[in-house]
Amino acid sequence: MKIGIYDSGIGGLSVLHRALKKMPEAEFIYYADTKHVPYGEKTREQIKEYVEEVLNFLIAKEVDAIVIACNTATSVATKEFRGEFAVPIVGMEPAVKRALKLYQDMQKRILVTATPVTIAGEKLHSLLEKVDTEHEVDLAPLPKLVRFAEAGRFQDPEVDEYLKNSLQSYTLNQYAAVVLGCTHFNYFKQSFRKIFPGEIHFVDGNEGTLRQLKRVLPEQTTPGEPSKVTYYFSGEPADDEGMKKIQACMTQLDKVYEIK
Repeated sequence: MKIGIYDSGIGGLSVLHRALKKMPEAEFIYYADTKHVPYGEKTREQIKEYVEEVLNFLIAKEVDAIVIACNTATSVATKEFRGEFAVPIVGMEPAVKRALKLYQDMQKRILVTATPVTIAGEKLHSLLEKVDTEHEVDLAPLPKLVRFAEAGRFQDPEVDEYLKNSLQSYTLNQYAAVVLGCTHFNYFKQSFRKIFPGEIHFVDGNEGTLRQLKRVLPEQTTPGEPSKVTYYFSGEPADDEGMKKIQACMTQLDKVYEIK
């Protein structure tokens, strides 16, 4: 079983990190479109072009399914391309429904953090109309977090200051949970915890995405080999420097994996 996982950069490694635990016998191709990151600051037309190019690349690698591990790309293009390719395509969306299910009874609010494109997108607002019937959800665009992640600045005082300044207009003690609506944001759970008073919980779409992936994959009747991952940066195989960056990301994801 060969699965393509695609993100604008290294954010989708948080999906791969979990997939390696949940699907240890699958083969993965990870594609980071580092040439065009961050998607959250691009136009919808640009993002559609990037998505089509990457999907064609992964199809040529004979994958059995593709995960678009990027909330921004999903919000712009997944529905449009899903019917054009012969393999299942699984997208992501901010896990608002799950956050409400888990924490609504705490009589507090839910904060959805994402890129500006996702926050403004029709997909998210359509979802909110369906599930946020009591208007308990607030939205916060945090575009610079993507750049911090791509630079490998996971535990940096400047990140803490950025979050503090970006969220200063929100009453932070009224929130039960933060929805990490961009896969790049998973790296920063420690920084989020520093600025929220009291206990704060995190919800992302990774688990639900992998459940959907398993539903659409054909059944595998014979055991496979232990997981193998091939990495590409905008179509080029990851070099030694790229692999060092990936390893640093995986190390940080190990640190934050149990923070819920």
